Amino acid sequence: MTKPLSDRPAVLDRRRFGILLHPSSLPGEGKKGDLGESARRFVDVLVASGASVWQVLPLGPPSGDSPYNTRSAHAGDPDLISLRDLAARGWLTPEQARRGLEDKGARSEVMSTAHTNFLRNAGQADHVEFAAFKGRHAAWLPDYALYECSRAEFGSVPWWEWPKAVRNREPEALADMRESRAYDYYGFEQFVFFSQWQALKDYAHARAVRFFGDMPIFVAEDSADVWAQADLFVLDAQGRPEIVTGVPPDYFAVEGQRWGNPHYRWQRMAADGFAWWRERVRTQRELFDWIRIDHFRGLEAVWAIPFSAKTAVDGQWIPVPGDALLSALEQEFGYLPLIAEDLGLITEAVYALRDRYGLPGMRVLQFAFDGNPNNIHLPHNFIPNSVAYTGTHDNDTTLGWYGHLTDDERIIVQDYLGPFDSDVPWPFMRAVLASVAYLAILPWQDVLALGSAARMNVPGARAGNWGFRFDWGDVPSDLPARLRRLASLFGRVLP
Repeated sequence: MTKPLSDRPAVLDRRRFGILLHPSSLPGEGKKGDLGESARRFVDVLVASGASVWQVLPLGPPSGDSPYNTRSAHAGDPDLISLRDLAARGWLTPEQARRGLEDKGARSEVMSTAHTNFLRNAGQADHVEFAAFKGRHAAWLPDYALYECSRAEFGSVPWWEWPKAVRNREPEALADMRESRAYDYYGFEQFVFFSQWQALKDYAHARAVRFFGDMPIFVAEDSADVWAQADLFVLDAQGRPEIVTGVPPDYFAVEGQRWGNPHYRWQRMAADGFAWWRERVRTQRELFDWIRIDHFRGLEAVWAIPFSAKTAVDGQWIPVPGDALLSALEQEFGYLPLIAEDLGLITEAVYALRDRYGLPGMRVLQFAFDGNPNNIHLPHNFIPNSVAYTGTHDNDTTLGWYGHLTDDERIIVQDYLGPFDSDVPWPFMRAVLASVAYLAILPWQDVLALGSAARMNVPGARAGNWGFRFDWGDVPSDLPARLRRLASLFGRVLP
């Protein structure tokens, strides 16, 4: 039975603000940022700025470039592992770590060396910790390791193109793989990722900074989850989706977005009390203090597109038992630290589902200025139980967005925010920080006043996304103090 709202602890406990930045965007020597020294330094910048929240994008291993299309609903992206921190633990030499950072093609070899050194030289406590990790994640780690072993053996082709015996998970075909060094390696890789993430989380918690994560509602077709539990997904006899995910035409894309993920067999998931989802949320709760459910409206109904369709235009809405799912999660965990991404074409039924569980929704200032005073994204229409943004990872940076407005559109913005000739995006950040929303989130690109070249993602675009990285030289020395002073004016800095 669903608890009344008065019996639930509030997801958002007080006024705060935070910064949105994916770890891959951190400075560093490798092909993307990692969980090492730059991540800890960024926590220090958050603290100096008065921020008590670090929001990230999904941390899973991407199937391609997008962190929203992952090869596992549980695993961490091994490319975020800090090689220098592995050297600090004695599992690599400094020279080996440097080689893995400077030579992109050498990283996997260097990680394999770290595994070898762990097996040979790690102390008993480390081995006990590794065994405990494998036990704690036994619901998903073995299948993920088998999937990665097979993927490596068969040249990274998708699982439905593997030899039939492996594709169908025949025990004899997997037996030798379970005993292989590679199988242990992929478990070790995840052990390192989770250990480094926990160390970063501990570092942040000691400084009163919480982590706000992001859980994609769907997983990639080519993923350990779909291969290992194909009966939970709407697939044909060859393992290909019969219908795929996406959204209808909207603000972001005139033809909608065809994401291509397989849909869930919700009736089958409900039959065992949503066990797959319970395990997934268990992992996310280990990683994060708060979890954003990406595409929350997909828990009420999903846009189902024929697999053969090239765009999302010809899809249809299919109902989803989201109430039963959230009820099962609440019975399992009690407190649900969930935040609903409720943007796009949202119906009253979606809002009712969100509100039934007391989940905060989102407000995005860039969506506010259409001339309608009742627009929910205008700050005077915000509510306390919400998360307010200048823009999200799917928006242009605020400086870039403002620069592309027409003169008439700028008049609407300045009539509302007050006249300003320069200093964009600070008037926008001020409006979000001043709002009644309990949590205000500023993309790091906006804090640094970067233009469109720093945009993280253009929805619907197939290339040029997810590559943003900043440099420490982009951060003015007075920036943290300036941001802290502004946030303090509106009661968003912890005492």
